[in-house]
Amino acid sequence: MNAGTRTVMALLFAAVAWPASTLAQTVEEFYRGKSITMLVGGGAGGGYDTYARVFARHLSRHIPGNPNIIAKNMPAAAGLAAASTLYITADKDGSTIAAFTNGAAMDPLFGNASARYDAQKFNWLGSIGKLQNVCATWHHSEVKTIAAARAREVIVAAAGATSNTAIVPKTLNALTGTKFRVIAGYDTGAGLTLAMERGEAEGICGLSWSTIKASRPRWIADKLLNVIVQMGLTKLPELPDVPSALDLVADVESKQVLKLILIRQEAGRPFAAPPGVPADRLAALRRAFDATLADSEFRADADKAQLEIEPLTAGEIETLLALAYGAPKAIVQKAAALVEPSGRAP
Repeated sequence: MNAGTRTVMALLFAAVAWPASTLAQTVEEFYRGKSITMLVGGGAGGGYDTYARVFARHLSRHIPGNPNIIAKNMPAAAGLAAASTLYITADKDGSTIAAFTNGAAMDPLFGNASARYDAQKFNWLGSIGKLQNVCATWHHSEVKTIAAARAREVIVAAAGATSNTAIVPKTLNALTGTKFRVIAGYDTGAGLTLAMERGEAEGICGLSWSTIKASRPRWIADKLLNVIVQMGLTKLPELPDVPSALDLVADVESKQVLKLILIRQEAGRPFAAPPGVPADRLAALRRAFDATLADSEFRADADKAQLEIEPLTAGEIETLLALAYGAPKAIVQKAAALVEPSGRAP
């Protein structure tokens, strides 16, 4: 063995013997000077986007290395494009996270062909808040109670076929006997609300109560809405006299179906990292997520924007998904038939 070969071999042996801790990159070293791409499953200016961007302004301070966070809106396929991108093509090194729509975690269970991922394999970070929907008519409408909506047809505006504004009235019709007629195709946000203000529709079923409070506070202050039913696993404290859809369903199997659909809303504004993120970076992201939710500056910003913060931890999301994905097949099929457009449910 000549001198050159001996030198190369010595270097190789030294590299192998070198302590792993000195070669490994710390979380802070990885993130310092970098940017994190945050995919947002909603359109610019909408409720999901507002929550995500306010949150992102404070999240960086709690991640070691303080990386910049760059939001990228991906509203295609009702927000499922963001989830599929995170699962399939995003780097698995912790440099990409996503703010999902509320249905993203459940849509694979319900057979949505655009949901090309296994929701239980995402690395969930947590949820900023619940998405508690209400069904409401405009103040000029004669339909001011759920009983009235059972007595005659009520035209309601909706976005796409898989949006909450289409799913909620369809679910209520099937399980509670209401007579909502859905007119779909409106832009989410302003398009829907203008339809009601202009009299093109009597109401909207599937309005996010927290979004309305933030974007249309005058509607509530001036009593411009007749809130006739609320959709949530628990009732909103602010609407004690508005019936819960769960209380309107007596049949045991139908109640199970409704509960499964409502689980979609419980983690209403969830965040996730892709599968395969190194354990130390995932732990750092989860700690940062929780710390941001407790951050007084973030809470002050959220209050100014009238955002409702009802957080869920990553573990709580995983528990909800285990419950949903473990539901009896017959219940899943009936829920899917209400959530998915005709012909797409499993």
